[in-house]
Amino acid sequence: MGTADDTAEDHGGHHLPADEDWPRGFGEASWWPFVSAAGAAGLYVGAALFLLGRSNVDIVPPIAGPAVVVASVGLFLTGLFGWLYHAFIADFWARGTDEHSANSLRFAMVLSSLVLVNTAILVLSSFTFHFAEVALRKGNRQRFLGLLSVTALLGIVFIGGQVLEYYEFIVHEEFTLTSGIFASAFFGLTGLHGLHVTMGAILIGIVLVRAFAGQYSAERHTSVSTVSMYWHFVDVVWLFLVVVLYVGAVANV
Repeated sequence: MGTADDTAEDHGGHHLPADEDWPRGFGEASWWPFVSAAGAAGLYVGAALFLLGRSNVDIVPPIAGPAVVVASVGLFLTGLFGWLYHAFIADFWARGTDEHSANSLRFAMVLSSLVLVNTAILVLSSFTFHFAEVALRKGNRQRFLGLLSVTALLGIVFIGGQVLEYYEFIVHEEFTLTSGIFASAFFGLTGLHGLHVTMGAILIGIVLVRAFAGQYSAERHTSVSTVSMYWHFVDVVWLFLVVVLYVGAVANV
């Protein structure tokens, strides 16, 4: 009670959600990353239930998969809101004026240069995957193989760009996981997304190998469609992270 009031005063009257619920002695730790992780895990469960619901075996109702996905997305976004509130608003009010302007320009310049290129690459890969799937359904095998190969290449380039970005932040800007609340949120969320992109790139690679082996056709494309939906989801999540992490960082530093 007294602690919550003191916390609100320290952060410009802004209440920090769930911060006082964390066990004492853990500093600025928060439950929100675990909430986001639970939501992300639920997406895989929902995808599995969706595939089971569409199979010939009557194990789960068809609505189960979409329902779990919707609930998991809600849980994931709720966790992100709490985590980013912790990283942005509360930390912003806690800092002094000097901290608001000290490294703003240099940090903002790094963000604007790398993230725009990486975002364009990932968005483009989503389009190439979509049109690859369209080509497959129309029976245009050569176009399908070409666009799928481009998608795999763009995914690898995006991962390389993410590694380069981390290198710039850690080595040149000395911005690391221990640099503060925003840093932990930034590396935690972008790192989690990077793992999902890496897994997606591996899945695309598997689909590509199978495609060159002639295992897909206009009638048989379930795994292509499934990986395509996953890749589009990864793309949408990245756009969300760009807005709340990168644009938000430039606005708040």
